[in-house]
Amino acid sequence: MGDIVQTLAYGSWPSPIDAALAAAHDGHPDHVGFVGEEAWWTEPRPTEAGRRTLVRRRPDGTEESVLPAPWNVRSRVIEYGGRPWDGTMGGNGPLVVFVDFADQRLYAYEPAVPDALPRPLTPVSPVGDGLRWVDPQVRPERGEVWCVLEEFTGDGPTDVRRVVAAVPLDGSAADDRDAVRELTDGQNRFVTGPRLSPDGERAAWLVWDHPRMPWDGTELMVADVAPDGTLRGARKAAGGPDESIAQADWSADGSLLHVSDRTGWWNLYRDGEPLCPREEEFGGPLWTIGRRWFAPLDSGLIAVVHGRGTTALGILDPETGEVVDAAGPWTEFAATLAADGSRVVAVAASPRSAYEVVELDARTGRARVVGAAHDDPVDPAHYPEPQIRTFTGPAGREVHAHIYPPHHPGHIAPDDELPPYVVWAHGGPTSCAPLVLDLEIAYFTSRGIGVAEVNYGGSTGHGREYRNRLREQWGVVDVEDCAAVALALAEEGTADRDRLAIRGGSAGGWTAAASLASTDVYACGTIIYPILDLAGWGTGETHDFESQYLESLVGPLAEVPGRYAERSPSEHADRVTAPFLLLQGLDDVICPPAQCERFLARVEERERRVPHAYIAFEGEGHGFRRADTMIRALEAELSLYAQVFGLNPPGVATVELGK
Repeated sequence: MGDIVQTLAYGSWPSPIDAALAAAHDGHPDHVGFVGEEAWWTEPRPTEAGRRTLVRRRPDGTEESVLPAPWNVRSRVIEYGGRPWDGTMGGNGPLVVFVDFADQRLYAYEPAVPDALPRPLTPVSPVGDGLRWVDPQVRPERGEVWCVLEEFTGDGPTDVRRVVAAVPLDGSAADDRDAVRELTDGQNRFVTGPRLSPDGERAAWLVWDHPRMPWDGTELMVADVAPDGTLRGARKAAGGPDESIAQADWSADGSLLHVSDRTGWWNLYRDGEPLCPREEEFGGPLWTIGRRWFAPLDSGLIAVVHGRGTTALGILDPETGEVVDAAGPWTEFAATLAADGSRVVAVAASPRSAYEVVELDARTGRARVVGAAHDDPVDPAHYPEPQIRTFTGPAGREVHAHIYPPHHPGHIAPDDELPPYVVWAHGGPTSCAPLVLDLEIAYFTSRGIGVAEVNYGGSTGHGREYRNRLREQWGVVDVEDCAAVALALAEEGTADRDRLAIRGGSAGGWTAAASLASTDVYACGTIIYPILDLAGWGTGETHDFESQYLESLVGPLAEVPGRYAERSPSEHADRVTAPFLLLQGLDDVICPPAQCERFLARVEERERRVPHAYIAFEGEGHGFRRADTMIRALEAELSLYAQVFGLNPPGVATVELGK
């Protein structure tokens, strides 16, 4: 006989997916690479103060953490960081170079040397936020590491310069800034690490400047490498203010490859000629330095991550333009690839599996999991079953979303009850919600609360035209698209119109707050490390990378100051009538606590106060990484919905909603 299915109200289903389980599985492997024949990658450790470690896969298939706590392999260049390590085989075995989060110094480490410890390669600067490094590439033939240097010239967040630099491997620069050799002139505000041609005679890198973001317009630069290692004759090879180049590299025959959206889609080019013109993406937004959507193979073939909405890993034949995709269950491949001979290593996930390290044999087409393998922590029958859907927004525009209905193998709700739903607005906003297993989503769906992830206008994965819908419309299009999905779910009888909520972090926190301030769609909302005051955020309250982002998202502040005030939730706290939860990291330099504090002050000065809770976390920055933080945040969010929607989830502590 099968198990008995019990009827219980939505939101009261007992679930084996608790907050601790969801927190323990937060984050995913990233920044894959080869050291000799071994695949290496970074991996999160939420229960170890949220650090990231470096992991290697030995020839016998075992995995080993290369660096013990408290080493934290993570860069802060442009605050979001990027590729923080590189490695090669030396005379003593593996030689790895990495950035440690605590002091942002570059370190060299030889794990095979007995009693060896990481040794610093770069100095500490007392100016501003010091010296930071990202996208290192070991050049053993020159005894150097080529990378991006971010150097603060003052105490302000925009007092900064960035150059391509060469750091000696012998440690001579550990106490001497002058021993660092600068390879570019610093005239461009932003740079990526250089890629060296196979013959070592040319280098290619990307640059862009304020007020553009890298998905707006970048330039591909090429220079000759002189015998003394200097870069000479730098010239633009492609790109411009309205063309985004996301990655560049060299093929084995010396051809220059790059990904450009000049046609409206990020496609791959070789020496300026399209290799596989399609209305799908072979690239993405360069939120961190050193992202890789393609990897050239020695054979001349090219491994590519590509797709529209979802992504696949394929092998592109540049002579025919054909792409053969790897077979497997994965629906999302991260923007990190590495190749060695015919081996390609990537990071992939699916609605039934979390991100894991995958290796593809380009000769056979066989793909297999080789690291961070997904292991079901609970019966997968408790996982949500997502639907890929397209809704109609204002003016008939398409709105893409992933719908996760409530799901539990042992429980259903009464026939006359409709489920509560929470709309999730992703961050960025120039980003997207991937179709992958997320135990935070399962935390809610397995209790009887539906989730709708909305890839609102401005999201990536659907071409530049869809991405550009948000230009000067942030706080309008994102809010409208999320509301359109929520109301459509209610109208079709999927969701309870009276029990809709919205939540989001960072830019998603902005959308959540703006939605509560400008619509009556939602009964409550969860606002996580948000932007709430556009004028403050755009005039010195954030970091350099996004300091002029609002020029395109909202409009030039000097020309439309009224628009900044009209759209800011902090200016219209009196319009927020629905209960809300506000979660913030106290070390956040991207969306600082001051934004939340001003908003709360205005909420609390009202005569009729709105029920709300504010929880601030010490030691957390932009994006929670510590298990204890994530547990408290998730349980508080569930408590909010329970109180507002009249739910009775078992075993959840109540968060007091003050007034």
